[in-house]
Amino acid sequence: MIVAGLGFSSAATVNSLRAAFERASAGQVVDALATVADKEGHAALADFASATALPVHFIAPADLAEQRTLTCSNRSRATYGTGSVAEASALAAAGAGARLTSPRQISDDRLATCAVAIGGHI
Repeated sequence: MIVAGLGFSSAATVNSLRAAFERASAGQVVDALATVADKEGHAALADFASATALPVHFIAPADLAEQRTLTCSNRSRATYGTGSVAEASALAAAGAGARLTSPRQISDDRLATCAVAIGGHI
């Protein structure tokens, strides 16, 4: 399974999410989206998921902290115990042995990030 992990601020828009997603997922067929559980109900995420017709996996914050990421945001580290919500969400949702195919990419407005991981069984 190929998963696009998303990290974003409360001010992020559908366009923010789309821009980060398009950068990170270029040339890949994504099967699902993932983000931290406390983003459930965010309007832009719901709209983006609907537009892409992809299911969203919501990851518990504790599961994010268990993931090793390639990049590091001080804000993500302080809030969630991981260097990148996008990378950690993608890895956690893709399952055991997952690896990143695209590290964190940032939208032009800097309100959203996206990273892509592929499951270890593929």
